[in-house]
Amino acid sequence: MHSRKGFSLAVTMFAASIALATFANAQAPAPAPFTVHQLKPDVYWVEGGGGNSGVIVGDKGVIVVDAKTTPAGGKELLDNIAKITQKPVTTVILTHSDGDHVNGLASFPAGITIIAHENNKKEQETALAAGGRGAPPADHLPTQTIAKNKENLKIDGVKVEVLHWAPAHTSGDLVVYLPSQKIVFTGDIFAMQLPDPLVHLEKNGSSEGWITTAKGITALNADHFVPGHGDVQTKAALEKRVSDAEAKRAKIKELVGQGKSLDEIRVAVGDPAPAQPAGGRGRGFASFTEVVYRELTKKS
Repeated sequence: MHSRKGFSLAVTMFAASIALATFANAQAPAPAPFTVHQLKPDVYWVEGGGGNSGVIVGDKGVIVVDAKTTPAGGKELLDNIAKITQKPVTTVILTHSDGDHVNGLASFPAGITIIAHENNKKEQETALAAGGRGAPPADHLPTQTIAKNKENLKIDGVKVEVLHWAPAHTSGDLVVYLPSQKIVFTGDIFAMQLPDPLVHLEKNGSSEGWITTAKGITALNADHFVPGHGDVQTKAALEKRVSDAEAKRAKIKELVGQGKSLDEIRVAVGDPAPAQPAGGRGRGFASFTEVVYRELTKKS
């Protein structure tokens, strides 16, 4: 009798756990759908599934800027491109090495050209050596690296300028500029979901380099600026963002010169309290204020 009651209780608890899991899944936000936006007859940007991606249709093939977060996301991106054109993807240009821009490459065809800054490739190789987190498979690493600050390319009949001013978001940022179409793909130099610039110290990014790079971007003769995250921006909107960041950095520098602590500086510049990482695991990215403070005080 007791065993039957125990079995019945176990079944009831199992059923309840299934019901709770189903409810929790129902409450969880659905992944953002992929949405394709047309900028010019042969230029598109695709949001959803990680960082924004660019799609440029050339004479015989397609150039993609950034490749989403996961193999599934990369496949979905390719499926969306197939709805735009039957031309094959021949080239991918990576704006930087973060996983939400490169990991989708796992679903891309073998043998395509993958263009990135030389430091981007080094960062991906470092990620692979550490266990692969934040990098695509070894057979989808960059095949063509950029070492210069500016290189003019012609890919499938499309004029493309790839630009690097300084370490900024990462040490290997690459900005993609289409001079004929007046379109710029900025990567995470501009990530519009954040109020301040995001600088990866662990990838040797720099707040000063960010300002140099952002000013270089806004000086380009362009009408549409596709950020790494968020909606397409105007030149005026990005110039305001650069001005605000420059003023904030100058204020932090002044306060560091006065001997203020990081916590005092956070209050003085109006930063919110540092967010606690979910689940207590590790820590989030350093804020722009912390990045500048650590650069100016040489603290690690």
